Amino acid sequence: MIKLCVGIDSYEDLETAIALRAKSGGRTYLSSHITRMWPKQEDALLNGGSLYWVIKGFVQARQNIVRLDEVTGADGVRRCAILMEPKLIRTSSAPRRPFQGWRYLKPVDAPSDLPDSRKSDDALPKELALALADIGLR
Repeated sequence: MIKLCVGIDSYEDLETAIALRAKSGGRTYLSSHITRMWPKQEDALLNGGSLYWVIKGFVQARQNIVRLDEVTGADGVRRCAILMEPKLIRTSSAPRRPFQGWRYLKPVDAPSDLPDSRKSDDALPKELALALADIGLR
């Protein structure tokens, strides 16, 4: 699954936001995202699926999905809470055009996780990242 990370400017910003929520949530904290629609591909998401985050036009991170919970908003509308491990995993940078809501991401299209030795690398300039993606080198 892939989703735009609205209001976040960098991988580090998202990591900080998750850490702050986890600190107040205690040891059993799970990161969450509430959505109106229940995913039809629930089985695939719950068997090793991840939520990939698009930050400033590039997929930069993912979180492993743990479960889906039904929640009811203050307006009485039934929604889906996507619960994820709080650990944020940095991925190789992959450009993504804006879209609304969330989309399914085919495993073949998912960017790879960055090895531990590259997790502190600086982000590539946007133009360079786009040029590399155009020639098939993400």
